[in-house]
Amino acid sequence: WANLNEANLSGANLGSANLNGADLNGASLRWANLSRANLNGADLNGADINGANLEGANLSGANLGSADLWWANLNGADLSRANLNGADLWLANLNEANLNGANLEGANLNGADLNGANLSGANLNGARGE
Repeated sequence: WANLNEANLSGANLGSANLNGADLNGASLRWANLSRANLNGADLNGADINGANLEGANLSGANLGSADLWWANLNGADLSRANLNGADLWLANLNEANLNGANLEGANLNGADLNGANLSGANLNGARGE
């Protein structure tokens, strides 16, 4: 697995990259292209992922606790069993995303598009959204 702890990958083109289990704790992925990337089990705790394109990405079991995902495109992404505790998903596109069994406790979902998203078994305790 890759150690990219606190790396600055803002604007990087990582489409279809294999970052399975990568350490991206505190990394900056602002406006990066991660469409169809494999981030299964990756540690993105506290990462800045604002405006990133994660369409169709595999984030199953990933740790996105306290991550900033403003305006992120997670259309069709697999976030099953992901930890999004305290994550900021303001205006994020989660259309058709799989959030089965995800932990969204305390997450900010204000303005997020959850149309067609699978939230079965997700923990939404303390999550806020309009």
